[in-house]
Amino acid sequence: MASNVSPVVHKALQDKVWQTGWTYIRNVVDTAREPFLILDDKLTVLTANESFLRTFDVLEKDTIGKYVYDLGDGQWAGKHLRTLLDKILPKQSFFRDFEVDYNFPGIGRKIVLLNARRVYIEEEGLPKLIILAMEDVTRQRTIELKLSDYAKELEAKVGERTEELTKRIEQLEVVNKLIVSRELKMVELKGEIENLKKEIKKLQK
Repeated sequence: MASNVSPVVHKALQDKVWQTGWTYIRNVVDTAREPFLILDDKLTVLTANESFLRTFDVLEKDTIGKYVYDLGDGQWAGKHLRTLLDKILPKQSFFRDFEVDYNFPGIGRKIVLLNARRVYIEEEGLPKLIILAMEDVTRQRTIELKLSDYAKELEAKVGERTEELTKRIEQLEVVNKLIVSRELKMVELKGEIENLKKEIKKLQK
């Protein structure tokens, strides 16, 4: 900001920049299909879009102005999320696809991918924001788990059947060897019988 601008004008310009930026961010977040929270740099919820309120079955009055770790029954206060928001995010400015798996009051288990980014304008005195976007992957993960369990069950059944067939083949091989041995013995006996018949004919002459 130019040094010859009065503090009053400077503040008015700051407010204008802030209101413009805030309005734009709110419009984007409010129209998004995914759940969104906008936090200040103290991790207080400034706004939550309709998708967040609907997905987690919460009221706006119980969300806006609350410390993010106090939302619900403290599901958002997990150690790993705290590490991301308190330590990693301030240094890296964003993180992607952090998975949380919680039981939420009234709605049960939710598996959610979190994405967060710090947003700020290079202007001294303007608030710094954190946009926390969420993707509900509960259904997808549930299907993946069922498919994994089905694959394991199928693999176990195939293994059992393979073992049964292997044993049956071994049994048949034993039987086959006995049959072949008997057939060879029969051939041998037939040969001896023919020889004996020839000997008898010689003796009868």
